[in-house]
Amino acid sequence: MNATRTQNLLDLREEDLCLATDLYQLTMAAGYHSLGALPRGTFELFVRALPVDRKYLVFAGLDQALAAVEQLRFGPSQVDYLRGLPQFQHVEESFFDDLRRFRFRGDIRAMREGTLFFPNEPVLQVTGTLLEAQILETLLLNIINFQTAVASKAARMRLAAGDGLSLAEFGGRRAHGPQAAAWVARAAYLAGFDATSNLLAGSRLGIPVVGTMAHSYVLAFESEEAAFRHYQSLFPEHTIYLVDTYDTLAGVHKAIATGLPFEGIRLDSGNLRALSRGARSILDEAGLRDVKIFASGDLDEYRIEDLRKAQAPIDAYGIGTRLAAVSDAPYLSGVYKLVEVEKEGRRQPKAKTSAGKPTYPWRKQILRRFRNGRLSGDRIVRSERAVELEGEPLLRTVFSDGERRVRESLEESRAHCRGQLRALPEALRILEGSGEGGYSVEMELESGSASSGREKTSSSR
Repeated sequence: MNATRTQNLLDLREEDLCLATDLYQLTMAAGYHSLGALPRGTFELFVRALPVDRKYLVFAGLDQALAAVEQLRFGPSQVDYLRGLPQFQHVEESFFDDLRRFRFRGDIRAMREGTLFFPNEPVLQVTGTLLEAQILETLLLNIINFQTAVASKAARMRLAAGDGLSLAEFGGRRAHGPQAAAWVARAAYLAGFDATSNLLAGSRLGIPVVGTMAHSYVLAFESEEAAFRHYQSLFPEHTIYLVDTYDTLAGVHKAIATGLPFEGIRLDSGNLRALSRGARSILDEAGLRDVKIFASGDLDEYRIEDLRKAQAPIDAYGIGTRLAAVSDAPYLSGVYKLVEVEKEGRRQPKAKTSAGKPTYPWRKQILRRFRNGRLSGDRIVRSERAVELEGEPLLRTVFSDGERRVRESLEESRAHCRGQLRALPEALRILEGSGEGGYSVEMELESGSASSGREKTSSSR
């Protein structure tokens, strides 16, 4: 390896996006190039199965995915690197010329960000030459799999907390890198969180930022009272005291004893139900009924739901590790598969039939049905049949002829996700279990009949 090459992967430039992929995407692209006239194909991105206890997923990451497609270029240094790899020693120079001119000129259809979806439902379709569509695979999966996993976890936390409590994302230090930390904040906000501690996400995306203090700050002073007084003098309108460095309830008394106004206290350890009740009682007796109680410390949707059901007097939660690392489902089985090839004006279905990993042919559309304002079922059909059938089509054109056609703000996507969660049937709101029977997804890919004998698939599969 060239010793002068930078090892700093934090400075990922737009021209480097083309190398943020797997080698075989480029070897396959070279293989397609060698065919001469390139057929067009359609690839679909979908999830084979839901993680344990999940009953739905929240589609996230589309905005970053489309931005990446817009920016995707092969610069001179990137082409020179590829040409120097031993795998490409027999590849024609014209392939590298094509890479230098590369722009994605195809079409992309996708769900709106924030849409709830289920297994085998394509959330995104890419149609273009086989070469250009293949090159997008790893990049799209990398962006969408991660943000969708985080947003889906965050949505469960939002439902567990109910509408009245505030949720803040505190997971930056547990995320898998600085860029991932900002994506965690974005996906959580999309799915219903109210704020983040991540300043990059606040600066770039306009997400409200919040923060308190760390135990190290309290430990740096001679006493809790001294730490509290000093902090309050600098941030008088935004003071939230961390009271559990030594003795939690004693810390609440010390915060009150300063005689200075403060916005809230934070509990970060111990029995949050008992401590929040004790703290609330102390604050109320001192006439501080407007002072809020924030809780943090390895929280997830199950603990939040337990605390809500126990009527613990907690006003807001800060959630980090179990959200940023998606602790119970740290990966998503999203895949990108070829479903159709067009040659000489004729569309040909393409599908895998191998055991355990089958795919379903043809370019598809999902039609969603509602009953009394609640989601009642989906129907997956060949795209050309969708106009004949009832239901709300979920896939729409977002990129065509090489240009982005749809731009939605994060706030618009967040509002859409909120509406989707409100429309969830009760069977899909329960945190545990498979949700069997709570939702049906029908697959009909031939005229009036189910593909491969599948007439219905449960949302839990």
